[in-house]
Amino acid sequence: MKFIFPQNYNFKYKLFGVLDFSTAIFNLIWCSFIFIFINLFFNDLNLKIILFIIFCFPILLISIIGFNHENFIYVIFYFFKFLKNKKLYLFKK
Repeated sequence: MKFIFPQNYNFKYKLFGVLDFSTAIFNLIWCSFIFIFINLFFNDLNLKIILFIIFCFPILLISIIGFNHENFIYVIFYFFKFLKNKKLYLFKK
């Protein structure tokens, strides 16, 4: 069976059809950093689980749900770029 894709169609490979690979790698790095940090400073298992969920689950949800199917790393980049240059442009027509 042949599929015909238009030339302007942007085909992206995704992990499990949900996450971009760069977003999945970002989530893996973030969660491993939090895991190592929590294991260094805390001994109680309940506290470790709670802190891991608090710091990793929101980032994972945002990257799965996404912003109009935009790559999560680009969203973070645009957000910090906006914070750096807080200019409001108004144009009259």
